[in-house]
Amino acid sequence: MSATDTVFEQPEADTAAVPAIEWPTVAMTLFAYGGWLAATWGYGEYPTWLVTPLTAILLTLHSSVQHEILHGHPTRSAAINRLFGIAPLSLWIPYDRFRHLHLVHHVNDRLTDPLDDPETNYVLPEDWQRRSAFMRRMTEVQLTLAGRMLIGSWWRMGQFVVSEAQACLRNEPGVRAAWLTHLVLCVPVAWWVSGVCGIPFWYYFVAMVIPGNAILLIRSYAEHRARAATPERTAIVENSWLLGPLFLFNNLHALHHAEPGLPWYRYNERYRLTRDRLVVDARA
Repeated sequence: MSATDTVFEQPEADTAAVPAIEWPTVAMTLFAYGGWLAATWGYGEYPTWLVTPLTAILLTLHSSVQHEILHGHPTRSAAINRLFGIAPLSLWIPYDRFRHLHLVHHVNDRLTDPLDDPETNYVLPEDWQRRSAFMRRMTEVQLTLAGRMLIGSWWRMGQFVVSEAQACLRNEPGVRAAWLTHLVLCVPVAWWVSGVCGIPFWYYFVAMVIPGNAILLIRSYAEHRARAATPERTAIVENSWLLGPLFLFNNLHALHHAEPGLPWYRYNERYRLTRDRLVVDARA
């Protein structure tokens, strides 16, 4: 059975105690969408210095909500969950592709492998040798937090779009359909942003979407490392009282990979119960 055949199965032990409808996740989803609508509606009515960062933060939260949804929340119906998560507020990544690629990433014994993990930051030696000096330098800059936040969004979005264009040309299963759906759904988002709220489309993307994604890259900056033992490959960031809630506590990333079906609102309690084991595994 291939990786893509197995990754869509959520571990029963993680989800057995989860209710049929997870109301905290429903509420968080509505808050993310409602906050985005209110913030963008306020453009021109309230100071730009307030509306712009607020919208970027809400886009970060929406991405965190999408991540929660693709792991089988807030209902037991994949179709209903997809409706909760499919709106492309950040424009650049189709939800269906995000879901597929991220669940492939959750094949834990393949974490960080440049051949099998679509979210890896590592490259094969022969690929590194083929890269130009500029491409190597750009990669090295993103090994710093500042570099990742300043240019990381542009770099990753560009590489993702190129990779997806190649997948479309190869007619990989589901890719064209995912992008067609995504582009259709981008139309009402663009209409709301520019036609209704009066936000220049370029400004929305450059000043709101890019910074919102840059905030997400703070979390992924300290997320995985290459190690022989699988448990050592995933990080834990404790005491994240500011960004932790914005990431729906996915900063406790070792717990997330150990129990990917665990809902966000149970992370802190579960982490307190399993911390000793997770820390020992990560340091082994």
